[in-house]
Amino acid sequence: MNITKLSWSYLKAKPLNTLLNVILFTLGIAIIVVLLLFSKQLENKLNQNTKGIDLVVGAKGSPLQIILCSIFHIDFPTGNILLQEAEQLTKNRQVKSVIPLALGDSYGGYRIVGTSRDYPALYQMELELGSWWTKDMEVTLGYNVAKQLGLEIGAEFEGQHGLTDDGHSHGEILYKVVGSLKRSGSVMDNLIFTNVQSVWAVHEHENEHEELHSHSEGDTTNAIASRVIPNLQLHEEDSLKEITSLLIKYRSPMGAIQLPRYINGNTNMQAASPAFEAARLFSLIGVGVEVIQGFAYIIIFIAMLSIFIALYNSLKERKYDLAIMRSMGATKTKLFISVILEGIWITLLGSLFGTLLGHLTIEGINILVPTTSETGITGRIFLEEELLLLVAGLLVGLIAAVIPAIQVFRTDISGILAKG
Repeated sequence: MNITKLSWSYLKAKPLNTLLNVILFTLGIAIIVVLLLFSKQLENKLNQNTKGIDLVVGAKGSPLQIILCSIFHIDFPTGNILLQEAEQLTKNRQVKSVIPLALGDSYGGYRIVGTSRDYPALYQMELELGSWWTKDMEVTLGYNVAKQLGLEIGAEFEGQHGLTDDGHSHGEILYKVVGSLKRSGSVMDNLIFTNVQSVWAVHEHENEHEELHSHSEGDTTNAIASRVIPNLQLHEEDSLKEITSLLIKYRSPMGAIQLPRYINGNTNMQAASPAFEAARLFSLIGVGVEVIQGFAYIIIFIAMLSIFIALYNSLKERKYDLAIMRSMGATKTKLFISVILEGIWITLLGSLFGTLLGHLTIEGINILVPTTSETGITGRIFLEEELLLLVAGLLVGLIAAVIPAIQVFRTDISGILAKG
């Protein structure tokens, strides 16, 4: 007697009940898989994008906003900081390196970032086509930017104020594409890189009222800025230039204790810790994830209860069949295992279909909402936790089938056969 085929034949005998139980279990597993893929990859992306950056310094405001703007590039700046203030930080003994960021414009929904070559080097970015920017108004594109916008080497475009397509257009000065980068899976794929001077040049007409024309002050600013922005060439009139933020790496662990307190208490700038703010951001997202995950567990519990009821009722209906099999030589153990296998069959199918559905859901979202694919979250990877989820699913089937299976040992063969 093949107990595997026997258990499967009983499930096929009640296709609607079996289908309902499989669907319930599939939905519960699929929700958990989606949340696992989303949360694990998001956490990895947060860690990946903040790697190598100990502190972000920007204008006074929300620390979280500074991090979202300067590292993840999904928010607006809190304001700008002066080069003179930035220069003071470069002299601090706790500062090992500084990367400047000048933000404000975008193209096609992708942010234009004025910075130094140290910024892409921090993420170990490599060229795919063309070259790095070397002159004013030259740009190098991130992977997703080049792919989505179809900009080729030599193409020119005008930046737009803000992060939306309806922002003020700076049509008087055009950017020129000189290269594009390989895919990294980080936020760098969604950026357009140029030098800080290009960002200043585009906004020069908006800040003319802030410019001074003192020869001595111009020389001072040139000396200051050259320490913040390597190879910077300024003119006399470029005195009170501004940047959006600074990405800082500490020289020693003491910097984490001393530098943020000094910046927040003694300057007009705001210090924000990427590690702390990223953890806070993930904890906020985690609340929603836990709520949805709770619903998934409820669905799985309902599925387990449904499997239990279906097997229990089914066992009552086929007591006579079981008694016949017992009289023909089938042992209690074989019949016990047969009932257990029915529960395992249902949860195995539900786990496999649920895992597949979870991965397809992530991929479907990426297709339906193209911008989500730019986050780097994909359904094409398999997590170790999913294997544990499969084992847990089989355990649920085992638990649901245990009580009905125990009834096999309590079956009174002679009594049932006597009743006919």
